[in-house]
Amino acid sequence: MTVAISSVQVIISFLLIHSAQGQSSCITPSNANGECIPIRQCKQLLDLLLSPSRTAEDVAYIKNSQCGFRDNNPLVCCPKAQSNGCTTPDGRQGNCIDLYSCPAITSLLTPPVPRDTFTFIQNSKCNGPSAYSVCCGATSGGGCQPSWSTPDPSTRCCGLDPSSGNRIYGGNATAVDQYPWLVIIEYMGRDNKIKLLCGGSLISSKYVLTAGHCVKGPVLNIGNPINARVGDYDITKSGPDCVEVEGGSEDCSDGEQVIPIEETIPHELYDPKSALRRNDIALIRLKIMVPYTDFIRPICLPSSDITLGPDGRSLITAGWGAVDEFSSSSAIKLQVVLPLVKVPACQPAYNASNRRVTLWEGQLCAGGEKGKDSCKGDSGGPLMYDDGTLYYIDGVVSFGPTPCGIENVPGVYTKVFYYLPWIRSKMRP
Repeated sequence: MTVAISSVQVIISFLLIHSAQGQSSCITPSNANGECIPIRQCKQLLDLLLSPSRTAEDVAYIKNSQCGFRDNNPLVCCPKAQSNGCTTPDGRQGNCIDLYSCPAITSLLTPPVPRDTFTFIQNSKCNGPSAYSVCCGATSGGGCQPSWSTPDPSTRCCGLDPSSGNRIYGGNATAVDQYPWLVIIEYMGRDNKIKLLCGGSLISSKYVLTAGHCVKGPVLNIGNPINARVGDYDITKSGPDCVEVEGGSEDCSDGEQVIPIEETIPHELYDPKSALRRNDIALIRLKIMVPYTDFIRPICLPSSDITLGPDGRSLITAGWGAVDEFSSSSAIKLQVVLPLVKVPACQPAYNASNRRVTLWEGQLCAGGEKGKDSCKGDSGGPLMYDDGTLYYIDGVVSFGPTPCGIENVPGVYTKVFYYLPWIRSKMRP
């Protein structure tokens, strides 16, 4: 059941801002201490402005936050970063901060607001820096806060799979909340229709890791990447997805979120015309910070080179790619387990006259078992290693045999460990 409550109106009553032109200190509409600065320097209000789900009340809040001008450019009263420890209504550790500084709460405010969500928000009120302070923890993940940077695996804020015990029956389908870092890239086609051509992996609240060929080269003749879809399971419909799990009950998602793309960043040395397919890696910077939930969270970057371990180690790839060369994309999220194949053992398969690709240290191979492979539509998606505690992204789907799943011909993946310095050099707040 839902209640017809305007998302912010029930929590915020707007207050007069006491400000003067050019002043540095101010009071926000929610009665918190703030700093009068350009909106592009205020992450909280900029994220709110760019949010595709912002409400009329959100727009009014931004307008009421104006506190002066600098060189004819408007300034806004940006809440100062003040916090103190607290416990969320669901027992997680959090910080008592201004409502608009908490993505985990603001992400819940899109109307209609379910009654239990409304109650959760009401119970989140705490004695903090503003009249409308809330106890802010992540919606899942033990208090992990969304950030533009990649989480340290030691914090357990990446690579956690919440689906344990919720496996569904049959085939290679995943649980509805499995691999919550999986991303589908939406392209605007020449016919002005949305096309789903590639995948990716959320590595922070602001960045998606994908393949270079997903953002540069011939793919752009089909469409331009415009959105990253996160938290999805069944791509044929919108809204929450439900699947039957062991025991006869259902597990349901929150529904997908569609996040606008701010920038695509292919590797500078990726050449879409080269048959070698080297440096096939790219980052996608999102316009807003993605909130972490049970269905949306980042995967960990690798801390070691997996190719230094033994051949045959089990790796996993997942996505919405075709189940064979002759079918379209899968409607639901699929997974397949593949053995690691080191480059020297993989190279003979690519010496064949119809392939002729010289592999190198920036690539790794996996698969080679008949009928088990990544396939079209999986491009840019992750090749993952599960160490029993966390998942790490060791590869990005690059290319493979045609048709998919040929025996003794592994797929080729961009080796993420090799590109860690490049990835970190391109990320920024």
